[in-house]
Amino acid sequence: MLDFGFDKIALIGAVALIVIGPEKLPRVARTVGTLLGKAQRYVADVKAEVNRSIELEELQKMKSQFETAARDVEQSVRQEVDSATQALNQTWSDVTSDSAYEAGTTIAPPPPEYRHPKKNWRLKRGATPMWFKQKAGVRRHTQSGAARVARFRPPGIR
Repeated sequence: MLDFGFDKIALIGAVALIVIGPEKLPRVARTVGTLLGKAQRYVADVKAEVNRSIELEELQKMKSQFETAARDVEQSVRQEVDSATQALNQTWSDVTSDSAYEAGTTIAPPPPEYRHPKKNWRLKRGATPMWFKQKAGVRRHTQSGAARVARFRPPGIR
């Protein structure tokens, strides 16, 4: 800013004392100090705003570079997947084509379709030993609702 030394500030103060007078000088000095503080804050705000705009521009450049790089990676991955899919489809069509049968190559038959085993759970339950059912708490006999109530009724209540 301005380069004021001690001698220049003293000279300005002496001239202000003579021109303004000793009564008004403290009030003028306070006003000048307040105005200088406001000016410094305004300059600091402008600098901060300029710095923010520069940082924003840099961030936008970085964002665009990152998006470009991501797009390039996506395209390369998509190309690789497409080429692998084409190669797989070509191989599959070569294997399943009629020319493979004509050439005399053997192709394994497809696996049989899944069939449910149709297990009989009653038979399976009947094959479990009684001692294991008793230990596991499995009911061995069918009881009616009234029989169960009578069996589990607390003593003393009838």
